[in-house]
Amino acid sequence: MDRSKSLQLLKNAKGQVEAVIKMLENDRYCIDISKQILASISLLKKANVEILNSHLEHCIKQAALSKDPEEINIKIKELEEVLEYLSKIV
Repeated sequence: MDRSKSLQLLKNAKGQVEAVIKMLENDRYCIDISKQILASISLLKKANVEILNSHLEHCIKQAALSKDPEEINIKIKELEEVLEYLSKIV
């Protein structure tokens, strides 16, 4: 699985969060800080989408091809849990 895009998004988010911390320490304007926080959240969401897409393409597809009902049920349950969590935070 190629995780380079997700990793880069997370590194960018880390840099933005570090910049937000400095903005707070330097008593910058609240709206500017909020915009940077929202930009960080956006990057984290994009990284999560990349990771979930990769999971679908590799792990779930592999489970389906294995034709192992237990493995398929495990992967479906995992995905249901993530979707349930996402529905609470959206």
